Amino acid sequence: MSYAPPCSTCADWHVEVEQAMIEIRPAATLALVRDSDRGLEVLLLQRTWQAAFLPGYFVFPGGAVDPQDPEVRAFASGRDDATISQTLSLDEGGADYMIAALRECFEEAGLLLAVDAHGHLPAANHPVLTEGREALRRGEISFRALCERHGLGLPLDRLAYLGHWMTPPGAPRRFDTRFFVALAPPGQQAGHDGSETIAHAWRTPAATLADHRDGRLSLGYPTLRTLRLLGDFSTSEALLRYAHANPPTPRPSRPWPARKGGEAWQVEPDAPAYAEVRRLDPHREGTASAEIVPGRAVQLAPGVTRVTAPNPGAMTGSGTNSYLLGDGDDVLVIDPGPANPVHLDRLLALTAGKISRVLVTHTHIDHSPGATWLKARTGAELVGLPPPAGESQDADFAPDYCPRHGERLETPAGALKVLHTPGHASNHLCYLLESARLLFAGDQVMQGSTVVINPPDGDMADYLAALQALGEQPFDTIAPGHGFLIGEAHAAIDFLVTHRLAREHKVRRALARYAPASLEALTRHAYDDVPAEKLGVAARSALAHLLKLEAEGRAVQQAGQWVPRES
Repeated sequence: MSYAPPCSTCADWHVEVEQAMIEIRPAATLALVRDSDRGLEVLLLQRTWQAAFLPGYFVFPGGAVDPQDPEVRAFASGRDDATISQTLSLDEGGADYMIAALRECFEEAGLLLAVDAHGHLPAANHPVLTEGREALRRGEISFRALCERHGLGLPLDRLAYLGHWMTPPGAPRRFDTRFFVALAPPGQQAGHDGSETIAHAWRTPAATLADHRDGRLSLGYPTLRTLRLLGDFSTSEALLRYAHANPPTPRPSRPWPARKGGEAWQVEPDAPAYAEVRRLDPHREGTASAEIVPGRAVQLAPGVTRVTAPNPGAMTGSGTNSYLLGDGDDVLVIDPGPANPVHLDRLLALTAGKISRVLVTHTHIDHSPGATWLKARTGAELVGLPPPAGESQDADFAPDYCPRHGERLETPAGALKVLHTPGHASNHLCYLLESARLLFAGDQVMQGSTVVINPPDGDMADYLAALQALGEQPFDTIAPGHGFLIGEAHAAIDFLVTHRLAREHKVRRALARYAPASLEALTRHAYDDVPAEKLGVAARSALAHLLKLEAEGRAVQQAGQWVPRES
């Protein structure tokens, strides 16, 4: 019997209380760059395939700040802790992030950005490079003692601050990471450590990003973001001059005032409502709502209003979001939601019945059934793609117009660019309001969770390809089918890709270890962080991963059992 979830919520969810208990560790990463005949190059290391988080991914050298790193400040030069902390928007301890970046780079990549009493960098045959690295990795000597023994100082002014990234909730480990960039010490040879990292390479940002898009190597969001920045520069001198003069904007760290339940409320930076209340109330007057109330009209942008249907649940979150574009004599509706008379009467009342078009993102039963109801009462034109044959979707949806990928639809709020984004559903569309840089994403991107990919209509390869393509579009904010506005839009997309590929790696590991195995058995192992009552939903996404691997020639199903296929 096929399983057809009404829509989207997450099999990969984590209980908020459990997430709150995960320690967020300070960490630092260093992008070392050099000039070559191919242009600017950056050093990348490949993580071991046995890593618990992002196995096999290519990263910059880096790791957690060590409790002993503050002791190394005595050997730092160029800038003091107060100056660095101000740049990093910290009260104190900024120098410790830079020290950690240098220490981790030495341990993982064998490159040490340090100077002797004459300001010279260690040459390739310097004892600190030939002997000190392994002693430091084995814990036989501290970083402070290493600097003291060899008379070395750490020129922190050679590091430029590039960015700040905090691992979102849901990951097995969370880090509060500062990203730095520096010129690689000439004359030293990079080398991976053979344990945490298994390969290294000097690569141009453009080639690395192209290989990531084509699936030849895996990159996480912070690495992607940094490579995109590095790719804007042709020389290390131009990059470092820019980076030193333009430190990144501080990441929000204090609560935002709002309203919830009729009372004043403080929204924490990691809370789902944070991006929305910050956008709607930029002057911190506490007027925006930190809760989604069915039927409440919330103006998100000029000519854009959200109204949430009263259908909350395990698969629909706070309810399905309907969006009204325009006002006055012409209004367009995106995703009218289920055939719920209370909700649809509310849409009619807000628009005075002057609805000219109804657009749907896809035909799952919590998004499109209201379209037929509205057309019967307003004569509105229905826009979208028809439901796939043989699927448990809204079979009554019959579009009057099927838009093409890349087409622009004129609306009272501005031009909407149509983007075909199959994967969650084969007929899934997103709509980009270009003037507001706002993406109406349906269920392509969820807030704080991942969508179910339910074969046969759901397709994991299509979904990942569509996410990659969305990442090339110009928008800042996502208006999802369920939940609040999502800020840092491209970060959300890149993190989804990273999460899906990390899950696929767990499926492959389970396949290698337990095959031949049934779908149910593989799901239990690959989704061992999912509550037992959610495993039925998780199995649909697990199947989608397996079918993707089968299409790629890496898995095969035999008599109801899955086995890896030898390459």
